[in-house]
Amino acid sequence: MKNKTLVIGASENLSRYSNKAIRALLQNNHDVIALGKKKGEVKGIEIQTEISTDEQVDTVTLYINPDHQKQYKNFLLDLDPERVIFNPGTENSELQKELKEAGIQTLNACTLVLLATNQY
Repeated sequence: MKNKTLVIGASENLSRYSNKAIRALLQNNHDVIALGKKKGEVKGIEIQTEISTDEQVDTVTLYINPDHQKQYKNFLLDLDPERVIFNPGTENSELQKELKEAGIQTLNACTLVLLATNQY
């Protein structure tokens, strides 16, 4: 497995991009943790409603809008991943600034496109 990715905003709904991202990450042999509002499962990955900041996570990919990101700010800072991907519709310059100041790389990009073009 490649480095671990945390998907925030995970959903069992097949039409949701978070669901598509989990599937694409698994197809590309990435280790995935899924965090969502409701428990569930995607391709054998349990959607959890909370996780510990002790998890070793390389990348966080966001599928929640900026209003919902506020509750995750301290969690992201404590988790201290290498990078946070802000997928289309999740861009948040204020949070990105705080993460960058903490030494966390941020990226406005689409996880699905990054995976499809071997840039992940």
